[in-house]
Order: sequence, then C-alpha cells, then structure tokens
Amino acid sequence: MVQLAFSTNAYTRMELPKAVQHIADHGYNGVELLADTPHAFLPEFDDEDLKALERVINETGIAVSNINANTAEGYYDDAPASSFFDPTIITADDDDRTWRINYTKQAIDLAAAVGAPSVCIATGRPLPGTLPEQAREYLIDSLHEILDYAESAGVTVGIEFEPELLVECTDEVLTLIEDIGRDSLGVNLDIGHAAVYGEDPATSIRQCAGHITGIHVEDIVGGRRGKHYHRIPGDGDLNFESIFKSLEEINYSGFATIELYTYPNSPDLAAKKAYETLEQYVD
Repeated sequence: MVQLAFSTNAYTRMELPKAVQHIADHGYNGVELLADTPHAFLPEFDDEDLKALERVINETGIAVSNINANTAEGYYDDAPASSFFDPTIITADDDDRTWRINYTKQAIDLAAAVGAPSVCIATGRPLPGTLPEQAREYLIDSLHEILDYAESAGVTVGIEFEPELLVECTDEVLTLIEDIGRDSLGVNLDIGHAAVYGEDPATSIRQCAGHITGIHVEDIVGGRRGKHYHRIPGDGDLNFESIFKSLEEINYSGFATIELYTYPNSPDLAAKKAYETLEQYVD
C-alpha cells in the first residue's frame, strides 16, 4: 500500500524539527528531509542538529521517506532565490565535482542515521564548455563512487530526472540505470517532471517498475507539456486516479512524497489541502 509523505522543502521558513512536527500533525506517515539550507546543509549539520531531528522523529513516530539531496544552495555565500544544482556530479572542475560527490555521501550518512531507505539526487545541467557526452562520462564515474558508498550503508540512490537537465526523461534515466547495472541505483520519479517533458506520468510509472526508489507528487497546470511549477494536488490538471492506479498495478509499496517547495509562505495550507486531495488514493 502506498503511503503519503511530505517534503520539508515547503517549510523553509522554519527550523527542521519544527517542520517535521508540522508534517506529522497533518497526518502524514512519512517525511522527506531537505539536505540543504536552511534545514540540513550537511557540512554544517552537527551532532546536536541530528539529536534534535531524531528526537522529533521518535516523538511523532513519523518515518523518513527519503533524503532530498537534489540541490546545494548552502554551497554559496549569497545565493539568489532559486534552486541550485551546481556544483554537480557532472561539473567539469575536479574539485567541485569531488565536493558534490562527498556531499552526496554525507546525505547517505544522514539517511542511514535516520532510517531513510533512499537519497535522491539530480544530474544537473552540462554547463557551457562541457559537451553532454563528456558530462555523461563524469556522471558514470561519479555514480560508481557514490554507489560504492551507498551499498556499504544499505541505502539506495534515486536519480530524479527533470527537463533541461542531463537526464531529463524516463527513457534517459532507464538507459542510465541499465548502463550502470547496479541494484543500488534507481529513479526517484517526479510525476510532474514526466508531465512537463510531455510524458504520461502513469505510463512512466509502469515503465520504471522495479526501479522506483521514491515518488515525488505535485500538480501541473496544463498537464503534459504544462509549465514546470509545483501546484497543490487538485489545483492543476494531472490525473491522480490514473497515477495511483499505476502505482498499485506495479505493486509499489513505498512513499508518495508531496513536494511543494513553491509554497514557503503557506506550507501548512499546502500540506493540508494535498493530504485531503490524495488520501482517497491510499486508504
């Protein structure tokens, strides 16, 4: 049975333990932790932070569905108000790429510490001067190093594809998984990303059967080929009945994590409305 989780990246105006408490109070069985500023920027996330996090997890009984290590805004001293992928595991600069590999390893450590089964990462974009084929070589090498570490920790890694990134659609992520050939690598399937690329999310789910480490859920106005802006489920045009039916068809029993980082000013409203819309599909 699919369970609902909610990502703390909607709650960036409050500290991580308080965000977890709010999500639990809304009835969610799971919480995804943002491994970035202002919640858990890993080079600065110390033992006291971990103890405070573990305390609220234990008190609420909520499960950690995933560690979201897609972005690294904390790398920058003064980042503008947008998500940063760079530096990435396909960055041409060796030092920057190594930094991101090590950051991902720290996310894996956090996952192991709080009992999360997976960490999701994005490939990032090939920057000017780096051909896509060269970026893919960096990606392959980086992933093997990351997966060696993940396997020793008992954590899986899910690639989250996204339009305009190096890996941007279902076919590309499945090809990557096949080329890597390791069970510890899968896909963190964001249904909105599939839709924006022009794919049918339910079909994408069926294609990825057996490789899904987690699901990200949001709505998209316009559905397929709509604009990439995460909306509260029910406020867009995605067919959630079809999406959850496909999850049932492939016997997916993990979390569907609602990701609404676009609502930092009203995260409780977003969490409440999303739960009310989607609970019918998981009861």
